[in-house]
Amino acid sequence: MDTRNLLITLSGLDRPGVTRGLFTRLDPAAIVLDIEQLVVRDRLVLAVLIEIEPSALAATIATVESFAHELELDFSIDPDTAETVARKVDRIQITLLGAPLRSTAVRRVAEELTLRGANVDRIRRIARYPVTALMLDVSGAPAADLRRALAAAAIETGVDIAVQEAGLDRRGQHLVVMDVDSTVIQDEVIDLLAEEAGVLAEVAGITERAMAGELDFTASLRERVALLAGLPETAIARVQQRISLTPGARTLCRTLNTLGYRVCLVSGGFVEVIAPLAEQLGVDRVRANSLEVRDGLLTGRVQGPIVDRLGKRRALEEFAAEFAIPMRRTIAIGDGANDIDMLEAAGLGVAFNAKAAARDAADTSVNVPYLDSVLYLLGIAREDIEVADEQAGITTPAPPLD
Repeated sequence: MDTRNLLITLSGLDRPGVTRGLFTRLDPAAIVLDIEQLVVRDRLVLAVLIEIEPSALAATIATVESFAHELELDFSIDPDTAETVARKVDRIQITLLGAPLRSTAVRRVAEELTLRGANVDRIRRIARYPVTALMLDVSGAPAADLRRALAAAAIETGVDIAVQEAGLDRRGQHLVVMDVDSTVIQDEVIDLLAEEAGVLAEVAGITERAMAGELDFTASLRERVALLAGLPETAIARVQQRISLTPGARTLCRTLNTLGYRVCLVSGGFVEVIAPLAEQLGVDRVRANSLEVRDGLLTGRVQGPIVDRLGKRRALEEFAAEFAIPMRRTIAIGDGANDIDMLEAAGLGVAFNAKAAARDAADTSVNVPYLDSVLYLLGIAREDIEVADEQAGITTPAPPLD
């Protein structure tokens, strides 16, 4: 039977009953091929593609015009619109984070996409505080090409931009492995212990030599720990009380746990300090160094293998194997040179307020001071986080008005 396609588009002030009203007036024999509806700031855009018999074409057009005039809606009617069913290639999701997010950043991203023949299929805001986060669904250009181009745009505009391939992997269970010092917490545990022992200046000097390349991590750790010899074990509890969580760390871990993700901590610090914190955050596994204690005093030695740069990568790989999560669905978050190997090995390496070497190794950077901003890179909207918290009886501060 010969049929005609008709694309109906309505736009204007949103109100209850628009969709019902339109479909109440359409020919009952019309077949719905596609429909999309979007509401932005109380402004509605409704697009409906239907298939009708030619004999019903004139009456349908007249009905839609009358309905649009009745509700004071703008409208367009495009006959013979083909239904496109071809699968889009190179489906990419791009996340923009800014505090604030300026129009120049969006313009630069749009320019790079246009230059590479990429098409923006959809844009939506997934967070408006404490950062503005936009998610762009893009097709038509390889992720690797866009990642290189947008990395330069991010530096130029001062926003964080993540480029990830779309697909089912984005929806599956993930493993998230995080560094601790200057990532999950704002402190460096070795410095807090050094303050307790009265040797902060000496420890800082060794750290400076390590950063200058005069010592590797293992050698510098052993030298710094040696200075802690004789410190009472009770100082560890005092250090635990002094730790400051990074803003958003609790929200990040709580939300990941709600989603059923696996969350692990890896650290060049010390398990004696980190383990209680990990328990509070609902962390699945912890891998860190262990301080030797005898007769209630630190001996100045580390027990067991050192968790260094390679050790962090091995921990990531071993956790992934233990939980049967493919490496492509692993996320590593860190800030320093000691995190580079795991950032490179993970499916998504996130440099959090990181040093240059870590930023260069990572897939994307987050340079705002809120650790839960990583959730936006996973496509998780702020509204969904808040709803989950409300259901769990957790009160969150009210956001500022737009």
